[in-house]
Amino acid sequence: MPAPDPGDLGLDTLAVHAGQPPDPATGAVNVPIYATSTYAQDDVGRLRTGLGAGYDYSRSGNPTRTALEECLAALEGGTRALAFASGMAAEDTLLRAVLQPGDHVVIPDDAYGGTYRLFARVLDRWGVTFTPAPVDDPDVIRAATTEKTRVVWLETPTNPLLTVADIAAAAEVARASAALLVVDSTFATPALQRPLELGADVVLHSTTKYLGGHSDVVGGALVVREDDLAERLAFHQNAMGAVPGPFDAFLTLRGIKTLGVRMQRHCDNAEAVVALLEDHPAVDTVFYPGLPGHRGHARAAAQMARFGAMVSFTVSSGEAAAEVCRRTRLFTLAESLGGVESLIEVPGAMTHASAAGSPLEVPDRLVRLSVGIETVEDLLADLRGALAGI
Repeated sequence: MPAPDPGDLGLDTLAVHAGQPPDPATGAVNVPIYATSTYAQDDVGRLRTGLGAGYDYSRSGNPTRTALEECLAALEGGTRALAFASGMAAEDTLLRAVLQPGDHVVIPDDAYGGTYRLFARVLDRWGVTFTPAPVDDPDVIRAATTEKTRVVWLETPTNPLLTVADIAAAAEVARASAALLVVDSTFATPALQRPLELGADVVLHSTTKYLGGHSDVVGGALVVREDDLAERLAFHQNAMGAVPGPFDAFLTLRGIKTLGVRMQRHCDNAEAVVALLEDHPAVDTVFYPGLPGHRGHARAAAQMARFGAMVSFTVSSGEAAAEVCRRTRLFTLAESLGGVESLIEVPGAMTHASAAGSPLEVPDRLVRLSVGIETVEDLLADLRGALAGI
């Protein structure tokens, strides 16, 4: 059965089929979990040929992981994808592959706390410098670059303030500085945004989030446009070894199959939640790219299919934010995001605590929601109860 041409297929079809033909040995329609660490070889120094060829050790390659990587590459329209044990492992491997001591990176001034921690407390000791900047302004990005800038790092939308960067404009700035443009597209997923088509060199995902989609697996991925960069990253993936196991790859593939339909429901529910928050007297400001008053609304409308399911808002104080989180019953107080269940948190005290006291510090009165796929009327009732009297 010949493999379909990914260029001829829609995202939902690719999510189900790309990299996942029926198993040639058994006809199994799901990719098997290849729970093996090593593989028989045909001769000394000569890998097996024919069916299942090319594998020697599962840090270097595993058929279940290969299926995941091929699927991710097809979804993003990339030359190659590489899967990792976590989103942070993907970030670290990428940066160590393309940077050396003395290099400089521009990052968002409201980046994910774990990304900030990697730059400020790990790569800083290695001699890499960085400048936080409002990445929704290409002129500011340009002003932040130096002759040593090797990477322009975007999140779009950002975590947790939902800032939207102009990917195409940032790509021009990065090219002018001979820098790579890296886009963390975890919030958007390829169902809503395809950064490589807009000029990015690398797309990063925490596959833990919407791609896995069920809060049952931790993983990360890089998808690239150019073969040369793919080869460099593949070398470092193997040399550094932070790869997912076959069961993790299987779970992520399982989640990806329903990505498109899940994202539609996530977005529908988020839009209803935003409408409630916008009209609620206890809420000061709502951060959501779908709002016409959001600074990045027009840009998001141009480069995203929909506006996503992450919503942040502020209330009167840090204690009020904590109290809202204590009161919800369906929105579970927890870190992470992108699962089928709705989550709520105070980023300044949780996911972004590592940025406290830095230019990336998050207001303590900010609440972040990951809106799930539950019955929307139930979610709205939960939030009304949590906000009552705040």
